[in-house]
Amino acid sequence: MPNGIVKVSYLGVIAAAGGCTPYKWLVTSGLPAGVAMKTSSDTESISLTGTPTKAASYSFTVAVTGCGGGVSKISYKVVIQAKPDHVVDLNWKAATSSNIAGYNIYRGPDGKSWKKVNVSLTASTIFNDSTVADSSTYYYAATAVDLQGRESIKSNIAKIAIP
Repeated sequence: MPNGIVKVSYLGVIAAAGGCTPYKWLVTSGLPAGVAMKTSSDTESISLTGTPTKAASYSFTVAVTGCGGGVSKISYKVVIQAKPDHVVDLNWKAATSSNIAGYNIYRGPDGKSWKKVNVSLTASTIFNDSTVADSSTYYYAATAVDLQGRESIKSNIAKIAIP
């Protein structure tokens, strides 16, 4: 589970494997203020999403029950910081097409779940992400967007560990 920052969009993903679906998920109280649980359509994972509103340390337990009644529980601790302490500097090779309007940058907690971090297209091949939290690992990918608004597949994934 990544840590987070007050007033910065949060995304954490927890997945289950083994057992039989559909899974039933339960999160004990203690999620960061402003963050809620959403179960995936296939019930194999949950997303913790939202915008944290209070800096604090939060502890909660997630329980998942398989269709056969087996239960697995794990406890998490997430720290929500008042402000960021680090910046991730990203750069990538420019697309070779002549009709590129710009780039989108995506960040995720696991290399599978993505959230766009740029507000509008980035014209250059450099991006600075100052919304990272301490003691968290992030995955990044970029896409090229052409003049017609079509977006490429994601680039190779970069994994960054924040101290």
